[in-house]
Amino acid sequence: MSTRAAPPSHLRLTLAVIALCCAVVGCKRAERDTPPAPAPAAPTAQAPAHSKQDAMDSLLALPELQAWSRQIEQRSQGKAHGAVIEDDPVPREVNGKKYYQLSFVENRADDARRRESFLVAQDGSEILVDDTGSDTLLSLQEWRRTIERVDIKSAN
Repeated sequence: MSTRAAPPSHLRLTLAVIALCCAVVGCKRAERDTPPAPAPAAPTAQAPAHSKQDAMDSLLALPELQAWSRQIEQRSQGKAHGAVIEDDPVPREVNGKKYYQLSFVENRADDARRRESFLVAQDGSEILVDDTGSDTLLSLQEWRRTIERVDIKSAN
């Protein structure tokens, strides 16, 4: 038999509380030391917010191009039509922004005659006019100020 006396109950209670505190602190430290879950990977190539068809539609919605289309059809007696075509499938980059390269053409049975070249931002925020005569880019507002009339002469 042992001659040692059992420790007082308050000492056992203190030891139990200390052991519990150590366990809780250890759990909290483990939570803190766990690295956060990695964020989902961003897609490497994002699709343009504005599709090529959206860009073409936005050009055809311009009042100037609508007027040109009507004039082409009237002057050709329905044999020619205004249309938007893609000049180059490779987007053109201007000041870090990518643009679709499109042209408004007079579409005839035997050929298509370019009337104006446009750059439409892939995000849909901007339309530029590619002035091939002066080799400059104009904003839509600048272009509207420089064109004298919407009338065009359709080749017969």
